[in-house]
Amino acid sequence: MASFSVNGQIVTPSKNQKLLRFLRDELHLTAAKDGCSEGACGACTVLIEGEPCKSCVPDTDALEGKHVVTTEGLTEWEKKVYSFAYAEAGAVQCGFCIPGMVLCTKALLDKNPDPEEPEIRYALRNNYCRCTGYVKIVAAVKLAAEILRSGAIPPAGSEDWRLGSRVQRVDAEEKVLGTGKYPDDYYPEGMLYGSALRSRYARARVLSIDTSAARALPGVAAVLTAEDIPGENKIGHLKHDQYTLIPVGGVTHYLGDAVALVAAEDRETLERAKALIRVEYEALPPVHSIAEARAPGAPRVFDEETDNVCAHKHIRRGDAEGAIRRSKYVLSHHFETPWTEHAFLEPECAVAYIDGDGDVFLYSTDQSAHQTLHECSLLLGTNRVKVQNALVGGGFGGKEDMTVQHHAALLTYLTRRPVKVKLTRAESLLIHPKRHHFEMDFTMGCDENGIIQGVKAVVASDTGAFASLGGPVLERACTHAAGPYNYQNFEIDGTAYYTNNPPAGAFRGFGVTQTCFVTESLLNEMADAVGISPWEIRWRNAIRPGQVLPNGQIVDESTGLAETLEAVKPYYDEALAAGKPAGLGCAMKNAGVGVGIPDTGRVKLIVEGDGKVHIFSGASCIGQGLGTVLIQMVVSNTDLRREDIV
Repeated sequence: MASFSVNGQIVTPSKNQKLLRFLRDELHLTAAKDGCSEGACGACTVLIEGEPCKSCVPDTDALEGKHVVTTEGLTEWEKKVYSFAYAEAGAVQCGFCIPGMVLCTKALLDKNPDPEEPEIRYALRNNYCRCTGYVKIVAAVKLAAEILRSGAIPPAGSEDWRLGSRVQRVDAEEKVLGTGKYPDDYYPEGMLYGSALRSRYARARVLSIDTSAARALPGVAAVLTAEDIPGENKIGHLKHDQYTLIPVGGVTHYLGDAVALVAAEDRETLERAKALIRVEYEALPPVHSIAEARAPGAPRVFDEETDNVCAHKHIRRGDAEGAIRRSKYVLSHHFETPWTEHAFLEPECAVAYIDGDGDVFLYSTDQSAHQTLHECSLLLGTNRVKVQNALVGGGFGGKEDMTVQHHAALLTYLTRRPVKVKLTRAESLLIHPKRHHFEMDFTMGCDENGIIQGVKAVVASDTGAFASLGGPVLERACTHAAGPYNYQNFEIDGTAYYTNNPPAGAFRGFGVTQTCFVTESLLNEMADAVGISPWEIRWRNAIRPGQVLPNGQIVDESTGLAETLEAVKPYYDEALAAGKPAGLGCAMKNAGVGVGIPDTGRVKLIVEGDGKVHIFSGASCIGQGLGTVLIQMVVSNTDLRREDIV
């Protein structure tokens, strides 16, 4: 085995392996994050001989005599500089990519203490960030360079912790240095590795499952099938329609369905065991499109359903058809929007263990600890379950549904040992819900001045293998399809269809993005037909305080669409005059749950032994700065100071 140094210490791995695996699994240096294991994302970046390198790429045997540095190995001065610069610039959101960004920053500034922006962008070119858009990360690099040149850290821009003030996030330092823990960063003593064997077919009946060879493999701690589940086998966000494990006689719904679960002492044994499980299937005709789902005599994704309709929504106000018929200009088009992947940097992971009370304790990376608690309790048939969110490496809606949490809980419950279940990037792409594919037919009518007279639409969405949040997404798509404009004749008919594709669920915008895209596209074409600019047609139709939206809602004084259009007009006109491509788009989105459902929140404020107020919240921070805002809320509503609050 090769010997090399890591953060100044000579190390010798137990075997040849990827550097990332050695750093994390043997040395437990977890600042280098495992985002893909394929040399793509850059989250695992380290420095080798001062140069950035994705640590999932080189084998340890190739590192003889080399010097490796992770963020744990930065000097104390460097840690202070990078923590301040990234926090002050607002460059830290979910934080999963940031340690890799910091090491790329160090490599650049060690060679060039005063880089230009193109040089900074080039230095960061191999590191993905899903949250920020890089603008603030570039600003952080510039600020770090200034501090290193001057030798002094300036005061923070603001120490006012009331709501609305721009302060450094409370979790910035731990994310910059990689000391904050995501679920994959936990390595409890005696931990097993768990994973699911997935279906070979998108739609098939499971005839038999033979796990004998896998159970006999040395190093395998458990092989579970549906028969081993002590509680309810079905899970689901709003509707319990997804098997935790497909039973013999059950039908698979997509390629991500789990048939068996394995727990083993190491990753290699785990994969060998999964390969030894023999499953006999009866392949069934799959449904892979909206057209196939609604065709007469189509196979039913769910045997118990009479058709493949997951949800239906019809909204009508005024006389859209008559208004369109009387319009001077009429446009009708068919539109489609694709499936979209959330691309959060952190693949789904959960770690479970039996705590001192004998309960299943679960560290999870999801968007609802309460949902995870509820579903895992049903699965295990017990309320002896606790869930705590670790750091979440991005979500965007894609971590609202169960993926690995219940599997980790089940394996721990039955083995009584700690278990880590983590999806590979390929599994994550296959398994978690996506943004819905929509097919939409819209007709819009306007008068001679470009004032909208009426809109009529038929939309269909592919909600995939399970209901997930397909119903609410369809509802938002329909209620917001009319756009933030003032007209009274609107009709839309929407249907969400089950297919054997990966499930679709929550994604930022939640259905609004799909139908909004259509309305805005039609307005651009209508502006050309009328002979006015895209800005002008939006200005003329913009909803204003006191007016009524096409869905019947009277907007209040907070409505600022007209003012927003006025604010961007000089820049829009300047771009057009300079011959630059410039576009305009307007949209509205519900705040809170919407559709009249009460939107409540609860929090516990407890004075602990340190004399400080500790905030306990069940809400998930997925990078939006929740902890910081909770502190600002307490400061704004009490006479407590920032230093009084944890």
